[in-house]
Parts: sequence; C-alpha cells; structure tokens
Amino acid sequence: MKKILLFGLWLGACLPALAQTTPKPPITWKDVTNWKALSAFGGTQLSPDGQWMAYVLMSVAEGDADLIIQKTSDTTQYKYPIGAATFVPMSFSDDSRFFAFKVFPTAKEKKAAAKSPGKPLLEKAFLIELAGNKKTEFERVTSFAFNGEQSSHLALLLSPATPSAGPTAPKGRDLLLYDLGSGKTQNIGNISEMSFNKKGDWLALTIDANEKAGNGLQVRNMNTGVTTIIDSDKARYQSLNWTEKGDGLAALKGVKDDKYKTDVMSVVGVKNFATKPELTEYNPKKDSLNFPKGMKISPNRRPYWTEDLSRLFFGIHKEDLVKKDTKGTAKADTAKKATPAPKPVSDVEKLAKIKADTSIKSLDDLQKALAKIKTDSAKVAQRGGNVPNLSGATDDLDKPEVTVWNWQDKRLQSRQQVTEMQDKQFSFLAMYNGKKFTRLTDSTLLNINPAPKALYAIGLEDAAYELDASLDGQNYADVYVVDLKTGARTKVFEKYYLSGYASTPTPSQDGTKFLYAKDGHYYVYDIASKQSLNLTEKIPSSFVDTEDDHNVKKPMVPMLGWSTDSKYVLLRDLWDIWKLSVDGKEVVNLTKNGRQQKIRYTSRYKLDPEEKGINLKQPLYVRAYGEFTKKSGIALIEVDKKGNLIPGVKSLLWEDANIGNLSKAKKAAVYTFTRESFTDPTDFFVSKSEKLTDSKQVTKNTPDFNKFSWSSGVQLVDYVSDKGDTLQGALFLPANYTKGKKYPTIIYYYEKLSQTLNVYTNPSFSGTGWNPNVYTSNGYAVFIPDIVYKLNDPGMSAVWCVLPAVKAALKTGVIDETKMGIHGHSWGGYQTSFLITQTNMFKAAAAGAPLTDMVSMYNLIYKNSGTSNGQIFEASQGRLVAPWDNWEAYFRNSPLHHVKNIQTPLLLLHNDADGAVDFTQGIEYYTAIRRLKKPVALVQYKGENHGLAKLVNRKDYAIRMMEFFDYHLKGKPAPDWWQKGIDRLDMEDHLEKRIVFDK
Repeated sequence: MKKILLFGLWLGACLPALAQTTPKPPITWKDVTNWKALSAFGGTQLSPDGQWMAYVLMSVAEGDADLIIQKTSDTTQYKYPIGAATFVPMSFSDDSRFFAFKVFPTAKEKKAAAKSPGKPLLEKAFLIELAGNKKTEFERVTSFAFNGEQSSHLALLLSPATPSAGPTAPKGRDLLLYDLGSGKTQNIGNISEMSFNKKGDWLALTIDANEKAGNGLQVRNMNTGVTTIIDSDKARYQSLNWTEKGDGLAALKGVKDDKYKTDVMSVVGVKNFATKPELTEYNPKKDSLNFPKGMKISPNRRPYWTEDLSRLFFGIHKEDLVKKDTKGTAKADTAKKATPAPKPVSDVEKLAKIKADTSIKSLDDLQKALAKIKTDSAKVAQRGGNVPNLSGATDDLDKPEVTVWNWQDKRLQSRQQVTEMQDKQFSFLAMYNGKKFTRLTDSTLLNINPAPKALYAIGLEDAAYELDASLDGQNYADVYVVDLKTGARTKVFEKYYLSGYASTPTPSQDGTKFLYAKDGHYYVYDIASKQSLNLTEKIPSSFVDTEDDHNVKKPMVPMLGWSTDSKYVLLRDLWDIWKLSVDGKEVVNLTKNGRQQKIRYTSRYKLDPEEKGINLKQPLYVRAYGEFTKKSGIALIEVDKKGNLIPGVKSLLWEDANIGNLSKAKKAAVYTFTRESFTDPTDFFVSKSEKLTDSKQVTKNTPDFNKFSWSSGVQLVDYVSDKGDTLQGALFLPANYTKGKKYPTIIYYYEKLSQTLNVYTNPSFSGTGWNPNVYTSNGYAVFIPDIVYKLNDPGMSAVWCVLPAVKAALKTGVIDETKMGIHGHSWGGYQTSFLITQTNMFKAAAAGAPLTDMVSMYNLIYKNSGTSNGQIFEASQGRLVAPWDNWEAYFRNSPLHHVKNIQTPLLLLHNDADGAVDFTQGIEYYTAIRRLKKPVALVQYKGENHGLAKLVNRKDYAIRMMEFFDYHLKGKPAPDWWQKGIDRLDMEDHLEKRIVFDK
C-alpha cells in the first residue's frame, strides 16, 4: 500500500512536467477557417490623448469580427462583436471621451440572406462613452461623424426607410444629430450628404426631397443650433468639400435638363462664415463667356476652394446629349419602349437552324443553303448594310460587332476597353475667380497637379510619346508649368524621361519650385527664374538605385520630401539620408553610418498627419533596416538647443524583428509602434517616452496562437550566385525542430524576399494557396532565397541564384535533399516552370499562373490593364529586349522550349479568367508535358483571375497543394485527383469530397 501511495505521489508530481512537454498540434486548414487576427486594413486607432487603443480582430476566412477597446495604461478592456466585417469605420471623438464604430450583420445572417434574398441587411452604429463603457445603439446607420475639434455632437446618416426607386429618385434620408452632453437626439429629414468642417463649428447639409421640394444647401452653426439656407432650388446638391481650415465650402448643384443624360451642373462656394455666409455661384448657362462650347461642368470631380478663398476649382467635360430619333424626339422621352435589338446569333445556333431545316436532305442541299446565306450577306454589304439576322426573329438588320485595331493607336483597343468608364468620367480642370472662368487643361495638356498655395501647377503630357510607351514601356512626357491665376502655360522640358515615380517632378511647400531627376541626378527648378540647379553632382554618393535590375535608365532612389520652409530637400541614397539646401550651398549626411554599417535608413515617420512638409526644427524619426542582418528598428535624428538637426542617429529600437509603423497620439506624447517576427504575431506597443523606452504591449493578436505548434526559428543563409552576386536566403525551421534531423522542405521565391526573415504571416487561405506558417507548423522547413536578374536571362537568373542558394542551405543540415519541393506564383510560377527544365534536384513542383512561352507571352495582352505584355517584358519584370533583337534569349528562357527535360512532377494552377498571365500559357505547358507523358495536373477555377478570390476556391487549392507536397515529400497517400484521372462524370462526386469542412 505504501509503494502504491509513493508511486501515486511521484506520478502526480510528474504530470505537470509531462503536460508541459507534450507537443502542441500543428494547425490544420480547418483551424484556419476559424482564425482571427489583427485587421491589416485600418483596423487600429489611438485616441487623441493616447489613453485608449481600438483594434479589430478580423476573421481571415468567413467568421465574425470583434472590436477591442484597450486602455494603454492598465488592463481595462471593452470587447464588442461586430459581425462579418471586412473594413470597420470607427473613430474617437477629438476630446477622447467617446468612441463610435459600425456593427455589421453576422456571417450566419449574410448566408441566410443570400439563400433567400428579400429584406436588405442593415448596419448599426455603437457609441461608447469610454469612462464607464456606456453604450448607445443606433439602427440602420450608413455613415457617422463627430463634429471635429468641438466634440459636442455625433451625426449619423441613416439608411432609407424604403429602398431607392432608381438613380433619379431622391437620395434624402434621416440624419440623427446626437448631443454628446445631454444625450438628446434631433432628427433632420431629407439629407443626402453631410459634412463637418475641421473645427466642428459648422455642419454642411444637402437636402434632397421628393419632387425636389425644399432642396438646397444649408449650414448649421453647431454653437447656436441655427441653420442657414445658403441656396435653395429645384436642383440636386452634391460633392460637399470643406477647405482644410474649415473657412470655405464648395459643392455642385445639378438641374435636370431633358436635352442631357445627366443634370446640368453649376459650382457653388460659401465663405465668410465668421460674419455671414456668402454664396458664390458659377453657372455656365447664365455666364457662358469663355466657357467652351459643347462642354458642361462635370459631376465626377469634387470642387474646392484655393487656400486663400480667391478661386474655385472644378471639372468640365463633354456634353452628354440625349440622342434623338429620326423625328427629332429625344429617345429618353418616348413613352413607347424601343424594341430590344435581336440577340446576336452564334455559329452554333446557325448550324442548329440548318440542321432543323427539313428541306436539307443531302450535301447539295446543305451547300445551297450555305451559298444563299453567303449571297444574302454579300447583297447587304453592297448596299452598305449588315448581315441579316438568321434567327428569323425580326427583319431588322444586325449591326456588326467589330473593333478595329490600328497600328497607329496610341492605346491598344483592349486598353481603351479597360479604361472606358474612367475615360467617360474624365474631366478637365477649370477655375472661377468670382468674375472670370478659365480653362486650365485641354486635349493638349490633359492633367496638371496644382502645387501648394495654388500659385502654379505642374503638368505632364505624354501624348506625343504614348504610342512608343505602349510598345517598349519606356515613359517620356513634356513638362509644363501652369500659372493658376491666369491659366498661362509654359513648356519647361520636352521629352522628359520618367524612370519611375521617383523622377516625377515634386513641388515645394511654397509652390515656387519643384524637384526633378535627370541622368542620375536630382535638380531643383525655380519657376519664377526658370533656372535649374543640380543638387547632387558634387556629393560623394549616388542617388541612383543601382540595385534596380529592370531595363530602365538610371532609376532614382525616391526622395523623402521638402522641408516646411521650402529651403531644403531630404534625399536618400541606398543607405543614408541627406539634407540639401536648394541653393546648393549646404550638404549634410544626417545618418552618417548607413553605408559603413550596411544599415538602410529607408523612410521617415510622419508623426503629424496634417504636417506641411518636413519640420527640420523637430527631431526626425527614421526606420532602420540591416541589409545583411535583417534586423530592424527606429532611430532618432536629434536637434540641438538652436533647433538644428544634429548629424548622426541615435538608435532607439534595434532587434532581430520587424519593427515599424511608428505613430503618435494627436494631443499627447504617446507613441505606438509594431513588432513582429516570423514566430511572433504582429502586435502594437505603446510608450510615453520620445525615446520609446519602457514600451508596453497593448494589443493581443491571434487569440488562438498558443494552441498550436509553430516554427522553431529562422536562419540566414549566405551564398554567392553563379554570376558572383552576394545574396541571402531566409530559412524557416519546422515546428519542434531537432538539430541533426533533416526535414522535407519547400523552396519559395519571388525576386528578393530574404527581407521577410522576420515578417509574420497569418495562417490564411491566400489567393495562391501558399502560407509559410502553416507549412512550418506541419513539419516542413521553408527556404526563401533571393534572385537578382541579368538582362535577357530572367529564367537563367533563377538557375544561377536558386541552385547555389539551395546548395548553401543544405549545409545547414536542416533540409532533406531527397525531399525538396519548389513553389512560386505568377513570376515565381515562371521561375518554378523554368527550374524544373534545368534540374532534377527537386522532387515536386507547384507553379501558379506561370509564364511558360516567352515568345507567345510577349505578344499577348495583359487583360487586367488592357496593355501589351511587350512593354512589361522590355521595361519591367520581363527584363528582356524586343524578341526580334534577341530571339535566342526568348527561347533560352522559355520553359516550353526545354519541356522535354522535365522529370519533376508538376502541379499547375491556372485560371481561365487570368487577366495577368493568359490562360493559354498554362494550357501550352500542360498539354506539352502531357504529350510527353510526364506527371502533371492542371487545376483551373472557373471565372477566377490571376489569384483566387472566392473563399471556397482558396480553401480547395490550399488543401490540394498541401496534399500534393505531402504525397511527394512526406510519403503520405496520393490524393485521388493526382493518382487517377478525373472523369467528367465523376467530377460532382469528386468535388463533394474536397471541401471537408465547408459545410
């Protein structure tokens, strides 16, 4: 008995230790379905006083979200379920006493509504009084806003009580004005738009009622509660726009005219709020002097005042007249509905009609019928008509559905189709100064960018070079300066080379100068004197991005910005930040140690969202990144007692982690930043010190994280490419890694990605099927090497970089060289498709949406944009010259050209609606491999684009890809869809077995 008791005591003492050593399970795809994590889309907010942080835990799949309001100084926390949200409008009041947010229908409610559509699902808004967690709920809210700096009211615009009866129906709805002090609510009816100015002492309202009764523009004084009617008419008012200071308001006023498809617009502006609101209106119908014929004010551009309230800017576009019939009656006004055009008859339908014709009993009869069709068509063509409708539904003649592509088209017809709606909504910029209308842009200068202070605007006009750019991807434009008081324009540069957005002219804060790039140098141009000064020619550094391996001329490292006083610019080379005076007399390296210590100072943190330029009298916070250590952090450039920046940086945070997103509370010295690593989810930290000391974690990301096993850590792998480039790869260890044991490994790549060593990836169903954290949790190692490119050898560059990288990674002892798989999507899919033609070292490969034939791909259309792939090949990712200048390069780097070498089993993903890499690229490769009887499966999701969008498809492919690798690299049973062919008759049953947890 004593022995039994002793054994029981020993067992009880050991149980906690045994429990602690029991490994956690790997995450499964079923677990991913229920995963919640911090929203990446505007999902966090810090209160103006820094005492509260709000954040959203969003479902990565299809579940409901939670909103958390966390006090930054203690453990006080409020949690609210907010339904199935993708983006959550939320806001603190400016005095930090209240917090408002929207609440959405749940995922269950949305599914039920989708099955039986009828009553629309409405959204709510919650108002929280933070001191006591008092909640006030508002039904059917579409939008809300606190009244700016005053924080005395919350305005809520409600959904219509009954659904709108069409585009011309009144848009007026109820507006609730909730007094935050008294808790009393006022209902204001027939409001279509509402907007507070910045101070919150004025509320602008547009009225849109039935039969336009009482329609108008009104402003409410939030201090007195008095509402003033600024304008009233049988019109529709829209596009409210306050000046930044809140001392001016602009809007559009539309009046129906049966001659036009849309309302005829005029521009209204209001100012002098301090005394009595004063109305300015410009109506081209009443004041047509100088207004171009055939034009009208556009509803598609929001009007605005200049800062000094001297001019109104707005858009104009071509008239949209209602077409008239032969009797001169507007078609839109005819009471009788026009007979719909007959549906075009397909070849299949024509054939069916011929088959159904009982008079056709022999081949001769068929030939006669076809000849008759041909003769009838020819007769119609001779008299200028169209081919007759063969369906027999009507005697009307069909119009040809034809698009003519001409070699002189500046934009491909496919591009014009993609931008059709954008083109229809395009407007030219114009202005009105209270007396005179001035047109600022036209067909010879389409777009201008007004500089600060609205003295000048900078315009880039590429019409003369648009055709060439659509061919080879090299972009040029003529640069103009436009005087915004007179409308006079001056061409400053002709055929200015745009090597990227960094070379786009950038105006100073006083609007009198702009920075531009030319031949590898930065220049400043003084508008008044028309003089340029080279700012960088004497600096012992280069501001050219020499690591950009695209086929462009001297691409520049982007600037950081202009100083507030417009006397300095901050520039970056690849390592350091430089302060340059625009008179060329002062050059200072502010960071100093970047190049020496291989630290890249990549950006400056903008702590004041409303800043105008960089205040060089204040300390500068900059992000630091160790190019070869992958460490990151935040550094400070301090100022001396005289308010001058002190060259040299003080490191505040510097860790083996990914640190960033520094921000500051609006009204307090409270700072937040994010920290993450591959094995630690992204979380926000708060500090009340400007040196970021004593930081405290305030968010709790991924509530289920600790339930599962994750990667045991990361390693950096250094290697040298076959062409002598010093590169690195990121090696992610599998969960429960044991040193000395080798593991199945997935090699993944997309150009340079070793910088992701410390980047956390949420378990999710991505559009490509790939998730490194899910794979490492399930016992795989993951290796991500860098690829750099040589011109005319994009495929061979992968060979020259990836194979040496893998050989170097094998020396770590982590990777089982007999169980290596490779995967990439899009450009990475191309690398995968090419690598398996050059080596047999990989046991399995998965390629998503790959380019496979560079010759045919060059001449295809990038359907998502409507542009030619040729320009992408010659000036962007393709890194090739035109094929007729080097056919050998195209064949040498085409996976299809080497398809006979393939021994590696391949899983292909290619969707039939892929608008980036045409579906035919996947089909070409699949059919070639199949012809050679090599193991390959093509997974095609109907109607999907370049990446998978539908959740059910993302789930399906994620499971398939892991099954594929589990079979080839782990020895698990082969899935039926791989092991056996799929008979179409069995497809329904096959799909039923796939999504095992979707029901």
